[in-house]
Amino acid sequence: MRLRGTMRINADGCLEIGGVSALALARKFGTPLYVVDEALFRENCRRYREAFGPDNRVVYAGKALLCTAICRLVEEEGLYLDVASGGELYTALAARFPPERVYFHGNNKSPEEIRQGLETGVGRFVVDSLYEMELLNHLAGEAGVQPGILLRLTPGIEAHTHEYVRTGQIDSKFGLPIATGQALAGVRRALASPHLKLLGLHCHIGSQIFDLEPFQEAARVMLAFAAEVQAATGWFPEELNLGGGLGIYYV
Repeated sequence: MRLRGTMRINADGCLEIGGVSALALARKFGTPLYVVDEALFRENCRRYREAFGPDNRVVYAGKALLCTAICRLVEEEGLYLDVASGGELYTALAARFPPERVYFHGNNKSPEEIRQGLETGVGRFVVDSLYEMELLNHLAGEAGVQPGILLRLTPGIEAHTHEYVRTGQIDSKFGLPIATGQALAGVRRALASPHLKLLGLHCHIGSQIFDLEPFQEAARVMLAFAAEVQAATGWFPEELNLGGGLGIYYV
């Protein structure tokens, strides 16, 4: 077992987190039990922000763990938040997380979820398909708003992780593939959509990735595509959102 943050083994041979015995927590709350080391959580948030600098946004992935307490920590540490469902958005709003700092992901958003995002004023919709783009454009027109969007692309990156958590390969069910021309067609359609404001491009290459090279390759592919788009349309992304999960040790 790898000890991180405030974790330690006490004199009785029991794990402590934040100075509290895990055995005592189990007796009080029962098992299974999720315990978050707040000090380590905050430390990691700050390390990310310091590493990327003030001109970048660090976006916490709600899929990792989302509850109102986590939302409050994310807000206090100055991070943005990604949600992938109406339920996750509801949790963020229940914690009074600023909706303008929310990225609304999800490759199968329902009309009700999209309306929820429009009504609450989420900062970014991450659009996963041409169908979603048309639906969002229609609903935004009905609501009389123009939401900012990022277009999710498939960069064709084979990340070195389990096949079940790869998301950036060319045949991925997520996003518009660059290699087939669908990504460029999607950009053109987004720019022509009267009720949408295309702000940037997004990709996600997978989870549990321990090798940094796939992230570097994804950045190269996305920047090359951005240059291609600029040459073809005159538009260049304000925001380049490079997604994927760094690997962690579970035990």
